[in-house]
Amino acid sequence: MIDFNPYKALTFDCYGTLIDWENGILKVLKPLLLAHNTNLDDEQILELFAEFEAELEKGEYIKYREVLKRVVQKFGERFGFEPTADELNLLANSIQYWLPFPDTVEALRTLKQKFKLVIISNVDDDLFAFSAKHLEVKFDQIITAEQAKSYKPSLNNFRLAIERINLPLEQILHVAASVYHDIVTAKSLGLSTVWVNRRADQKGAHTTDSRLSQPDLEVPDLKTLAAMSSPKQY
Repeated sequence: MIDFNPYKALTFDCYGTLIDWENGILKVLKPLLLAHNTNLDDEQILELFAEFEAELEKGEYIKYREVLKRVVQKFGERFGFEPTADELNLLANSIQYWLPFPDTVEALRTLKQKFKLVIISNVDDDLFAFSAKHLEVKFDQIITAEQAKSYKPSLNNFRLAIERINLPLEQILHVAASVYHDIVTAKSLGLSTVWVNRRADQKGAHTTDSRLSQPDLEVPDLKTLAAMSSPKQY
């Protein structure tokens, strides 16, 4: 348990933390792969997506829409098929339909009463605008990869957020589902962190073992975080 009183701003990763991106990804890639005679289970698809995405984001900056197109292309290269122009755009075009986890919106409304809310997301401005409508709260700052011209886990994205928030580090709490993209980098900059481990009871869940990747708090979902930070409302 941590003391929430010193914090004035909560920074959030979006996809995987607030928005159920795994279901969004699988709804596109599973039928696409089956259409090209490739039958993979959900974990295999997600692991390959993560591999391809990370590889593409490490290079020279390209917009996330282009990252997603190239991810689809890489699936084709790996499994021996050539995606059509329409298929290349399926992932990016589907983001507008990706929905929040069931606990997200209510939790954000609760947290908004006590904290400034900030997004730090590996996405394009126009793609996040679709998700913002589903999240139903007004964020005090929105920092995207498009604005930073880099992708988390780059320090640059967090430094840009810290600059815009304009609060001491000890008043900012970063909340994220990805240890790789978020927790390690945030902690290296001196931020406190909350790991939203939504996969704790699923195959493929992992634990944090190094000091740098160890969050200050681990919760299974956003509802739990909201309840811990504002117990009188629950």
